[in-house]
Amino acid sequence: MKYDLENRLIEFTNNVISFTEVQPQRYAVKVLTGQLLRSCTSPALNYGEAQAAESKRDFLYKKNMSEGIARSSCHLADS
Repeated sequence: MKYDLENRLIEFTNNVISFTEVQPQRYAVKVLTGQLLRSCTSPALNYGEAQAAESKRDFLYKKNMSEGIARSSCHLADS
């Protein structure tokens, strides 16, 4: 599928993990990369949870939450 969100979220998570593993081990960098890891693993997990939604409304809520967290994670990565 052209827009397979689940696979894209997994790839996003894997890219962030690879990025954080090569960062310097200074205190501030460790704090930020730790936060980045936590926030970037969340969207894929939330989307997986959305797949088990009990209604279309529940699915859309969980999918949108997942996308919002991913956007926030990108902003954190840019800082």
